[in-house]
Amino acid sequence: GSNYMSQRFSEYCASHGLLRSVGRTGICFDNAMAESFFAALKNELVSRVTYTTRREAKRDIMRYIELWYNTRRLHSAVDYRPPVEVREAYELT
Repeated sequence: GSNYMSQRFSEYCASHGLLRSVGRTGICFDNAMAESFFAALKNELVSRVTYTTRREAKRDIMRYIELWYNTRRLHSAVDYRPPVEVREAYELT
């Protein structure tokens, strides 16, 4: 089953000196950035809106990400700057 495959994959990675990029099951701190993003998406948008179609939800969520989350929303993990500003500063170095 899936536990067997997961164990085999884990053993394979360990035997080849590979670090897996996925977190441990049930440990939200292993994936804190993704957890933070989805919490913000839920609290700032999705829980406040009722979508009538999947297309409408997708359009609104994309708008939130592209026009707010990445460009104007301040993030504590990067000195209270929006991600686009951090990326642009990095590209100049």
